[in-house]
Amino acid sequence: MTTQPLTVVKVGGNPAVDAAGICADLAGLVHQGHSVLLVHGGSGEIARLGGRLGVPHRTLTAPDGVSTRYTDPETLEVVVLALAGAVKPRLVAELARHRVPAVGLTGLDGGLLRARRKAAVRAVVEGRTVLVRDNQSGRITTVDPTLPQALLAAGFVPVVSPPAIDEHDRPVNVDADRAAAALAAALGAEQLLLLTGAPGVLADPADPASLRAGLRIAATGAPDPSATGGMALKLIAAREALAGGVPTVRIADGRTERPVSAALAGAGTTVHLAEAAAVPA
Repeated sequence: MTTQPLTVVKVGGNPAVDAAGICADLAGLVHQGHSVLLVHGGSGEIARLGGRLGVPHRTLTAPDGVSTRYTDPETLEVVVLALAGAVKPRLVAELARHRVPAVGLTGLDGGLLRARRKAAVRAVVEGRTVLVRDNQSGRITTVDPTLPQALLAAGFVPVVSPPAIDEHDRPVNVDADRAAAALAAALGAEQLLLLTGAPGVLADPADPASLRAGLRIAATGAPDPSATGGMALKLIAAREALAGGVPTVRIADGRTERPVSAALAGAGTTVHLAEAAAVPA
């Protein structure tokens, strides 16, 4: 049984992210007594499997610039197959290779992640804002921590991914970064590490040397004007974790040697919530 505070680690689905190296690094920490929960995405595997099955990869860009996967019914099937049938077993097997007992879960298992299906999503298409109504995605509303708590107490490493279960008890896609944030908050984690295919948050996305070691983000609205696409979504997840009481959130490079240990030591970008402006008396 582990005794140290919980660390939630999110492994990005970017093919450049070294998932095997992350598992090896996590194994060393687990053997030292660290309590860890691993959350994963799988954008690379979803794209690869979708290509094999003839299901195209499409994204939706919201008016605020945040990009998300367009999940029609066929894509939802690909997402479930890719995450639960390919990515998760590889991560569990890799951890087992390092003598770490791991258990793979989706948000469906034990009602772990509950979400409300989005009736419509606003997206910018050819310069116009339109409503997309067949998107099989949702926003997490509740986390039932019973199952991961039991596994953690028994010394297992839970390995968690979407989908979640919606209000009609059907699978629905949810963002893995935001799932990691919700789990970290519900489980009282000490820290959340979002490992991605970049050094962290960059002042100039085209310049890897422009890493921002610390970043204060707005409590509402766009978290940071310079962040777009997937990074903007990571900052939203970071904000939700911080608002949920997680003391430390870092966005760090998942491609480096011992990326988890590096992030725990302060590598990447440490995200903070900006203080609310004082209201005049």
